Amino acid sequence: MVTIRLTNSKTRTKEDFVPIDPANVRMYVCGPTVYDRAHLGNARPVVVFDTLYRLLRHVYGADHVTYVRNFTDVDDKINAEALRRQKAGSPGTLEDLIHERTEETIAWYHADMDALGTLRPDHEPRATEYIGQMIAMIQGLIAGGHAYPVEGHVLFRVRSYQDYGKLSGRSIDDMIAGARVEVAPFKEDPMDFVLWKPSSGEEPGWDSPWGKGRPGWHIECSAMAHELLGDSFDIHGGGLDLQFPHHENEIAQSACAHPHGDFAHYWLHNEMLQVEGKKMSKSLGNFFTVRDLLDQGIPGEVIRFVLLMTHYRSPMDWTAEKARQAEATLRKIAEFLESDPLTKPWIDLRYARPPEEFVEALSNDLNTSLALTLLGGYLKKREESHLVGALRLLGFDTERLVEKFSPFSVRSFIAESGSGRTISAHGDAAWNNAQRVDELRGKLETLRTAAMATKDFSAVDAMKSVLVAAGVEVRMSKSGVELVPGPDFDPAKLEAIQ
Repeated sequence: MVTIRLTNSKTRTKEDFVPIDPANVRMYVCGPTVYDRAHLGNARPVVVFDTLYRLLRHVYGADHVTYVRNFTDVDDKINAEALRRQKAGSPGTLEDLIHERTEETIAWYHADMDALGTLRPDHEPRATEYIGQMIAMIQGLIAGGHAYPVEGHVLFRVRSYQDYGKLSGRSIDDMIAGARVEVAPFKEDPMDFVLWKPSSGEEPGWDSPWGKGRPGWHIECSAMAHELLGDSFDIHGGGLDLQFPHHENEIAQSACAHPHGDFAHYWLHNEMLQVEGKKMSKSLGNFFTVRDLLDQGIPGEVIRFVLLMTHYRSPMDWTAEKARQAEATLRKIAEFLESDPLTKPWIDLRYARPPEEFVEALSNDLNTSLALTLLGGYLKKREESHLVGALRLLGFDTERLVEKFSPFSVRSFIAESGSGRTISAHGDAAWNNAQRVDELRGKLETLRTAAMATKDFSAVDAMKSVLVAAGVEVRMSKSGVELVPGPDFDPAKLEAIQ
């Protein structure tokens, strides 16, 4: 079995991954707060940990990996949006409007992440479904002296946990001056953080020993992770921006609530994303959601490919040029996979597995940039089985690639029958277009041969102009002529060629 090596943020070293139980590998990743569309920066950890999930399933078996990613559906921004809708005249109680907003946003999130080819986690808990577990965990922390109630709040006593700060590498005193520390007069210590807070009359809340209120952000993930994965599990992941205070606080409250467990053994954090060399910001006009890109006609496969081009621990720069390069590569892959669909035994490729060197590249701290380099080599050497196996491990559906990026996606119209393979009726148009372009390739090659003898290339140039106008790339070399319909291919324009 291949050895997976991961950079553990807690130890700051690359370590061999040794699961607690190889028959039950467990991973928790912090999910979105569902108040709006996911932006491109939100998509990076989704693709990063989807890739790790696929690798773990490949190495340990799909039935031996449990992946949990939560939805935070208790949040002031969600409440504010629901209140705005209520004041604008939307029918229903505030609770109804909050539920409506979270359901809407979760549906958007699923649709957008599905478009990137990511697998849904095994569990997607919502914070509102685990309020009872959060209250019980807070009660245990109070009983153990790690938390204290005051003025309807419950606060975690940070100095009661001696290892606080080890994940982020800072001392408590250094962090007190940090911008993200919320100072309140009822705190015993400026670093203490909220486990429970009171709710006003118009805010959602739950009955608790400390009055009607709602949980703090950090306790949500600790309670859900414990309920679904136990006192100890293997991997906890998320963006680098969550390392402090969110993950630091998760460790402290979980370790104190369940002292016999280890919480997460390995912590993984992906670096942040920029756009064209600048921090993504609405004020700079370079802020966009995944849906914005999809609506602009950038396929989800292209977005995924670009996100994989940079190692997860390095800052990533999204550029239009990278998107163009990714789409060009995917088109070349689709053209190759589509070639000779009726004679190639492609059906056997359903069982294609990635080469060992490819798995080893991903196993070396998710080295996706090296994996993509190897992928290019398989394409160049026309090693189809290796290419297909590698693509699938990276999260690309090869049949969808052919459908979306090949000139005609003829293969997608091939149907299996008892006597062999046939072209289904709805694929006639695609098949006819393929035959027509092949016919024109032969015609252009004949004109070119004649022109080389007469030195009169006017007929060749005229035909090339029509082909280019129809969205067909014309490639000429010593070995012959190749016509490659592009994304703007319009078969109707070929009628001008007699």
